Amino acid sequence: MPKLKTLRAAAKRFKRTASGKFRRAKAYHSHILSKKTTKRKRHLREGALASPADQKAVERMLPYAR
Repeated sequence: MPKLKTLRAAAKRFKRTASGKFRRAKAYHSHILSKKTTKRKRHLREGALASPADQKAVERMLPYAR
């Protein structure tokens, strides 16, 4: 069986947690920040988990994520 290639774009966006789920960053925190409230921007800094519906797709993109 040949080695599988990691999708580099996904490797930069997802990290596997100790329990096997994938962490991701929240969207809408890169520009046009002046109209967003401080509270909203603070919550956008926190990470989130990838949706369970997307779990299998992310695992395929990151075959060697441990």
